[in-house]
Amino acid sequence: MNQPLAGYAPAPVTARMENHGHHMLKVAMQTGNDLLARVGSMVAYEGFVQYEPNPPAVRQIARDWITGEGAPLMKCTGDGLLYLADYGANVVVINLNGDGISVNATNLLAFDAHLSWGVERVKGLAKFAGQGLWNTRISGQGWVALTSRGEPIVVDCGGGEDETYVDPDALVAWSPNLKVKGKRSFKAQSLIGRGSGEAYQMAFSGQGIVVVQPSEDSTDRIRIRG
Repeated sequence: MNQPLAGYAPAPVTARMENHGHHMLKVAMQTGNDLLARVGSMVAYEGFVQYEPNPPAVRQIARDWITGEGAPLMKCTGDGLLYLADYGANVVVINLNGDGISVNATNLLAFDAHLSWGVERVKGLAKFAGQGLWNTRISGQGWVALTSRGEPIVVDCGGGEDETYVDPDALVAWSPNLKVKGKRSFKAQSLIGRGSGEAYQMAFSGQGIVVVQPSEDSTDRIRIRG
């Protein structure tokens, strides 16, 4: 019975975070190297791993989450292997090398607890959405895992003059140093949603990447507060 299942066995650990297949994240847990992960994302673990929902560090930042952009997080500590997933979504692993990434909270699966993070206003979009749009920014030296509804594409903006346009419902993350602005294609009263005739896009320019998923989620990709 074990032989047909051998191909699904966990591979040897080679990094702090890595994919196990397309839809699961494997994290090598070590004492002193804690993890923040989406509540409910644990599917299995080996060794000794403990969980603390809504830890003090999260509650402190949550006081600034008046925008509603915060995702429920838990603190994971201990030694062993931890497996995370989010309803079969694709998992994207990113190793930040002192840089940062701006992520929609609905796509945030896990990240190293020592990284700097918080909710920030997306500049350049206030005139499209009242007080503006908000996202979660993570920066520093460490690992981040994102989810995507389907296999994503990573667009390199390349630093040229041409802009990259993305439907907000398909947007996962982007380099925070990119310039962002909004563009309306049709009637001004149309905003976001599949029924809007793709009337509103986000335009990115500069040096950096944009991660786009092949699915237009019906939930808010970026929180709007007027």
